[in-house]
Amino acid sequence: MRILLVEDTRDVGEAIAVRLRGLGHAVDWETDGAAADAVLEVQAYDLVILDVNLPGLDGFAILKRLRARRGPVPVLVLTARSEVDDRVGALDLGADDYLVKPFDFRELEARVRALLRRNSGHADNALSLGNLRLDREARSASVAGEPLELTRREWTLIEILAARPGRIFAKGELLERVFAFEEESSENAVEQIVARLRRKLTAAGARAEIRTLRGLGYQVVCADP
Repeated sequence: MRILLVEDTRDVGEAIAVRLRGLGHAVDWETDGAAADAVLEVQAYDLVILDVNLPGLDGFAILKRLRARRGPVPVLVLTARSEVDDRVGALDLGADDYLVKPFDFRELEARVRALLRRNSGHADNALSLGNLRLDREARSASVAGEPLELTRREWTLIEILAARPGRIFAKGELLERVFAFEEESSENAVEQIVARLRRKLTAAGARAEIRTLRGLGYQVVCADP
């Protein structure tokens, strides 16, 4: 999933980015509030992790401007402020969750999973399509109970498709959700990931199928959901 991290404390931001990238997410990291606000005006994300005290524009102002533009992306606010009024203020401005520094990274990961899950309309970390199973917590896949080895990007792409079976995803949308700004990417890279995924799903006997709709994009379907 594509995540925007807005954190001006270098060591904290780097630790979060490394952790989330290690889980397979595409992470764009901004350290300036005004720059982050500008990015949010043009780029769609699956989740925003937002610090409050930032140079340029503070986190609450960014959140207020985002919601004024009717941006629906879930927002997790990070701050050293622990007063109830601060937490209530963030939630009233449209934050979806609030985490006080210092925090345990396991809690951060759990809250990220919960917000991404909620945003995709699922109640738990399991995705099932026929005999294909995806475990979002373990970031593992299996077919008919047998482990299916996937690369980070293969896993991210099948997670996006399987979360909304039948929906058509344009190549451009998949490109934006799988790759961060700093990563070299192209629609050809998406085609290659899809081709590898198809081969692995077929070889494993998965009943789920990735279909290409010429000129539109890709969808995952399964005759036995």
